[in-house]
Amino acid sequence: MKTYHLLLILHKWYWLGNNVVESKEFLKLILDSISEHIVVINELGDIIFVNRSWQTFGQDNNCSCDVQWRQQNYLAICESAAKQGDEFGIKALAGLQKVINNQQQEYYLEYPCHSDTESRWFLMRAVPLEYQSQRYVVISHLNITERMRAEQQLKMLAHIDGLTQLANRRHFDNFFEQEWSRCLRLKQPISIAMIDLDHFKLLNDNFGHLVGDICLKSLANLLTQFARRPSDLCARYGGEEFVLVLGNTHSEQAYQLLSRFMTQLTELHIEELHNQQLTVSIGLATLVPGFLDNATTLIDMADKALYQAKETGRNKLVVAQTQTDIVSKMPLTRGIE
Repeated sequence: MKTYHLLLILHKWYWLGNNVVESKEFLKLILDSISEHIVVINELGDIIFVNRSWQTFGQDNNCSCDVQWRQQNYLAICESAAKQGDEFGIKALAGLQKVINNQQQEYYLEYPCHSDTESRWFLMRAVPLEYQSQRYVVISHLNITERMRAEQQLKMLAHIDGLTQLANRRHFDNFFEQEWSRCLRLKQPISIAMIDLDHFKLLNDNFGHLVGDICLKSLANLLTQFARRPSDLCARYGGEEFVLVLGNTHSEQAYQLLSRFMTQLTELHIEELHNQQLTVSIGLATLVPGFLDNATTLIDMADKALYQAKETGRNKLVVAQTQTDIVSKMPLTRGIE
């Protein structure tokens, strides 16, 4: 049974004096036992009721509304997110306003709500409720993470690079757009590294394409160890070029991580190379997304830094400090000549 139907039935039972329901406390206990996050707002958007699941989620995620929910305005929260370019905030605000204005009898929206440690999705459903000539909206948030993960698993089959088993370019484009929007909304930095396997053509010529494929797969396998959070992604950008996205990561943090990656790469032994080492050139760029920024700007910054790394000797990490200035880091080891 849908939560809002349950709420309406319980409300009717109580005011008819049904023997099963003896008090408002009993009704509240029932609503508090429901796993869905329930919030009720008035026509102005002011929150007038939340259940325990809503409060618990707020406490676990450092939301100010967990203890001060009566001072919050749900529409204002949606409007704030919408002004920051959050597409889900825009959709939620428009849908709720239609329900409040009696233009729509029901509204629902599936949206991501990821944390730094977990990928999560919710289904928001809003329906009107009238009581004593006052109009309200009952909003429920249902956790649909398990279903979304199953759907994503199927979609991933079409977004995986066949050779390296990393995300392909299409998956990268979709992921990067979403992560950029998330960091824009939360005012968090996002770092991106363009990684190019040095002298790959020469490697193919000397050892053959089969060995070249082995090198690409070995590099990809190592790179996956540096993208473990939901806000991270490593992908094959094309040919011998890879890309690493690090959400909520400052430049210095990304630099330290990539330095460890380059060090571990020097320790990678590929028997078919006869003791020769793989090396990479890396261009790293970081931005805190702003309203006037474009996601492609960050990619261009990283790409220019990568170009400088390759033009100045390869086997080095170059960090783009701004959109026009880049600072070169010394190579960690000598590459394959």
